[in-house]
Amino acid sequence: METNEDKMLRLEFYQELFLSVINNSYPFYALIIKHELSKKEVEEIYVLCTKLNNEYKRQKEEGFVTFLPLLTHFVGMLNYKLNPHKTIDALYEQGIYQGLMAEFISIIQKN
Repeated sequence: METNEDKMLRLEFYQELFLSVINNSYPFYALIIKHELSKKEVEEIYVLCTKLNNEYKRQKEEGFVTFLPLLTHFVGMLNYKLNPHKTIDALYEQGIYQGLMAEFISIIQKN
């Protein structure tokens, strides 16, 4: 009979396999799983990104040419479990808030 520890080890192995499968297609979801974020923590990231994306669109319409303060806000408010650069890349690659993330990537590459 399988012990609870054996079951846990098997599930951890399945999680590793699952991560390797989704990493290329869904890099942001892979980050969520890898860093063990809760549903609430992920929702907070989406709320943050939605707020910043709306502000980005507003500022762009008003003719702003620099969006460094938005990037600074994102980095400051991002969950401590996540690396900002990897998160931005993962969101961009997965097509989530792609315009905003492209702007952040551009700012990072210039500095």
